[in-house]
Amino acid sequence: MEFFKKLKLFFWSKHFLKHFGLIILFYLLVISITIFYLDAYTNHGQKIKVPNYIGKTLNSVKGDIESLGLQYEVLDSIYKPELPIGTILEQDPEPTDLSQLYVKDGRIIRFRVSKNKDFKQLPNLINYMESFAVDVLKNRSFKYVVQYKQTTQEDGAVLDQLFNGKSVRGGEWLPIGSTIVLIVGENNTPEPVELPNLYGLTISEAQQRISAIGDFELITICSDCITSEDSLMARISMQQPEYLEGVKIAVGTPIKIFVSKDFVPQPIEVPETEESQPIIQ
Repeated sequence: MEFFKKLKLFFWSKHFLKHFGLIILFYLLVISITIFYLDAYTNHGQKIKVPNYIGKTLNSVKGDIESLGLQYEVLDSIYKPELPIGTILEQDPEPTDLSQLYVKDGRIIRFRVSKNKDFKQLPNLINYMESFAVDVLKNRSFKYVVQYKQTTQEDGAVLDQLFNGKSVRGGEWLPIGSTIVLIVGENNTPEPVELPNLYGLTISEAQQRISAIGDFELITICSDCITSEDSLMARISMQQPEYLEGVKIAVGTPIKIFVSKDFVPQPIEVPETEESQPIIQ
């Protein structure tokens, strides 16, 4: 019993009550400061309505986001070539009208926006056949143009692949929809044809004769042709390559003709025969 009396006297002593009061006051002060700090840090009681930004471009909403005291961040860009670049497709948090949720000052609004360019890897198509290379480009959403070039390699094989006029290696990443130029080899060269004799013909007559035998480039030179009538009346005095009987040239070889409005036919030289030679006694 004596112990309990002493314990009761201790709890009711001025010394105990003083220190107990100081402890309570300290804890109350700490709790008050903590609550005040948390209210200030978390903007307790503040409610900012999140607008609906979906369908708008990011550039058009930046000012509005900043005026609300919010921040933004782009999470991802999704390939949507039919939309203006930067069109907002998704936002987090969702608009308050849909989610019934409010945010506080400084909250980050995260967006997924559109882009009009996406990239795919261009494979190495060199030495593959044209049909295979074209199918690969189609499957990877690339456009293509085929240009042919004479070669001694396999007919129809890809010799080079170009992007913006430059050779591009396989493995490079290019925008979807880019145009790739395929240089395809051809070695089915047509048989050479016999060179025609154009001497004494007009330009139009020469063109008709040339077009009848193949695809040739006719280069006309007339130093004394001033008017169109001069060109019509002028006749061929010389040609390059020079005509020789039985000589053949490759289709597509340029033929240069020299014409003159004052054309005078040269007499044909007849070789001397035994009958025309003088008899020596």
